[in-house]
Amino acid sequence: MSKDGILLASGGLDSTTLAYWLLNQGIQFVPVFIDYGQHCALTELESLKKVLPRSHTDKIEIIDIKSVYKYSRSRFIQAADLWSEPITADDLYIPYRNILILTIAASFAQTLGYTNVYSAFINSNHAKEVDCSNEFFDEMESVLKEYGAVKIHMPFRNYSKYEVAKIGISLGAPIGATFSCQASPTIPCGACPNCVDRLDALKQIEAESQ
Repeated sequence: MSKDGILLASGGLDSTTLAYWLLNQGIQFVPVFIDYGQHCALTELESLKKVLPRSHTDKIEIIDIKSVYKYSRSRFIQAADLWSEPITADDLYIPYRNILILTIAASFAQTLGYTNVYSAFINSNHAKEVDCSNEFFDEMESVLKEYGAVKIHMPFRNYSKYEVAKIGISLGAPIGATFSCQASPTIPCGACPNCVDRLDALKQIEAESQ
């Protein structure tokens, strides 16, 4: 049975590493970028075009679902003025985001004739969303497989950001050019959950190299 499928790609460290990991495993994929209204969508997409393997930059499929969250007050949708507005992890919450993304990915995969969806979600210690837990991923994977024959693959979900970064470096992925900020649409803020995870991982790798 073919392992080829689609990859949920955002231009971030995890999905970029997964793209290189898949190719190293001999698995072909269609990169799928989902625009759900995140304020950093343009920056993410431009980053994705830069960090994907060259063989796949012209294969990117963009799915636009931003109207779903057009009334959201999440600071991941409505960018804050980081000079004057304090932002907490709770301010970045987006209801059912991962449920939405995974079901859309599974649906799109079937339309292309694939039964595999690859996602680089990890069980982050800083994530606040209920649908970021291992328990959620287990249940979601079971539902999609049972009712649609689509398999959700999350090879990094039990890894730390540090472990994923190490894999990326070993595969030659340009992780330094990735973008993962939740609070700023253009320049990494360094304080949101995504930035904290990413910076901690890179600092640990730098410390080991000294």
